[in-house]
Amino acid sequence: MPLYQPPDVHAPVLSQFSLKGKIAAVTGGARGIGLEVVRGLAEAGADVAIIYTTSVNAPETAANVAAETGVRVQAYQSDVTIRSDIAATINQITEEFGRGRLDIVVANAGVCTNSPNLEYTEETWARDNRVNYDGVMWTAQAAGKIFKKQGKGNFIITASVSATLVNIPQTQVAYNASKAAALHLAKSLAVEWVDFARINCISPGFMMTEMLTQQPKELFEKWLAMVPARRICDPAELKSAYVFLASDACSYMTGANIIIDGGYTLP
Repeated sequence: MPLYQPPDVHAPVLSQFSLKGKIAAVTGGARGIGLEVVRGLAEAGADVAIIYTTSVNAPETAANVAAETGVRVQAYQSDVTIRSDIAATINQITEEFGRGRLDIVVANAGVCTNSPNLEYTEETWARDNRVNYDGVMWTAQAAGKIFKKQGKGNFIITASVSATLVNIPQTQVAYNASKAAALHLAKSLAVEWVDFARINCISPGFMMTEMLTQQPKELFEKWLAMVPARRICDPAELKSAYVFLASDACSYMTGANIIIDGGYTLP
């Protein structure tokens, strides 16, 4: 089967960005980048399931986004590092929330550990990989089975500029390697699943999230000095890119990686 093509590729361009009637799920969707992705998909018309692990305010967050956008938004607790857990959650969302359908899944959950390489233990090394790489794999596998059955689906991974360069001055080899692995996983799946799903990545640069703002001031200022844009990105500036990838506006796009970093990776 060839890559899915919308019924009318000549439809007015803005209509191609609409997600009205679509069912979406976002891991790590209760805060930071994930929350803005949820908001963007909802604003474009999709009903969105927030998948979270520890965010106690996730149900309230879901209710607030639903009130703001007028679509259904619901929170589901799960653990992306446990294959059976995330599979059960994706299936539950499909059957209950999606009434038997799932159109868009965003694998956004991520963690970052700063540690010199020589100090890693089996546990600290595995921590980032379990979430950033294994978690993406298990989320993709669960979603892919549904997409294959439907004959159509859309999977988006939040990677990082760390997948293509080595951040300095912090030491975070597990994060960098896990994000690079997730990026290549996306490319591999894009080829393997080409007859029933599109898979793309977004690689953000420095974002004004807790992962960044909790760092020492001198480190924050050093990062800022390396960004040609001379400012840190608000997570809300990413949501339109996710809507683009989730929509029919890029129906021939698969295996791509969109870097959004204010020029950080260019010098």
